[in-house]
Amino acid sequence: MMKQHYAGIDQDENGGLTHLGRMVRDAWVFGILPESETCAGWDGSQMQNLYEQVYAAWEPYAHLPSRLPEDLQRRHAQLYAQAVVSAKSEGWDAELGEDD
Repeated sequence: MMKQHYAGIDQDENGGLTHLGRMVRDAWVFGILPESETCAGWDGSQMQNLYEQVYAAWEPYAHLPSRLPEDLQRRHAQLYAQAVVSAKSEGWDAELGEDD
């Protein structure tokens, strides 16, 4: 069986606005990873470990950006705003279809 590896947030679909891309971006927000780390080539166990760290970092804030301290709210908003601009420039459309 062949192990799957993450392409990296910079190579991810929709400007990295996938579940794995959001996890990497949240790791940047919380300082778990430096923004230079794209996680390219990471295997499933590495991504699972990152997920657990990010999940634990979100817990005190009930997983809601509105409950983050002001500095983290700003960082979150900035990183996600950049991602949305990038994704839209690549043709991403946030509108849900009839089947969504």
